Amino acid sequence: MSEKTIPILPCPTIQPVLDFYRAIGFQVTHQQRSPNPYAVVERGGIELQFFGLKGYEPTRSISTCYVMTDDVDGLYDAFRSGLKLAYGRVPTRGLPRIGPLKDMSYGVRQFLMTDPAGNCIRIGQPANQDRDQGQGQGQKSHPPAPRETFARALHTASLFADSKDDPAGAAKIIDRVLRLEDERPTPVQLFRLLVLRADAASRLGDAEAMASALGGAAAVRLTPEERESVRDDTERLEDLRDQGLP
Repeated sequence: MSEKTIPILPCPTIQPVLDFYRAIGFQVTHQQRSPNPYAVVERGGIELQFFGLKGYEPTRSISTCYVMTDDVDGLYDAFRSGLKLAYGRVPTRGLPRIGPLKDMSYGVRQFLMTDPAGNCIRIGQPANQDRDQGQGQGQKSHPPAPRETFARALHTASLFADSKDDPAGAAKIIDRVLRLEDERPTPVQLFRLLVLRADAASRLGDAEAMASALGGAAAVRLTPEERESVRDDTERLEDLRDQGLP
């Protein structure tokens, strides 16, 4: 016996959503224009369905779904390439947008993508594919949240910025922890916190804070080994530089 879950997501009009998903490699496998607008897009094992809803406001959307994959890096690269070709850049704020690829402290490597209708598609892969072996069927082991000051701040700020879509909350957490006088982050922690702070500032339209965080991150000295460990954050830094100040 096998089952498959297919999300059905709202949108004010169908066509901009279909254009978006076509740009990142999906095929439109069904489209109904009347009596009710409805469409299906598919890419590999991913299937998403959409229905038109008059008066629906994308900027207030809370619709979301999670896609598990065994190649999150491949999908991320493919989606970014498709979006850059379609929009002339990789959109990282507003609608549509694609967020950074990152290793979350709860054991998942993921990114968030939001379509023109405001639907958030979370795409992830277990950071350790073997992490559930030996746990028993239906049981999953999630590592606890970090306890060290700066690791915990990065963990919590990332959740605020991405999962809660609350960049202001993320900014407050980072600003508070970086003002501590009796503890200092490692260079890697400092770099990652500043990149996330610049990301939050970009989404808040705070040009001054964004410039300050970008400058601070660029000034952090990292060894080659440390630089390798923050490749995702470095890519995000370059995205923020390329898109310019809001």
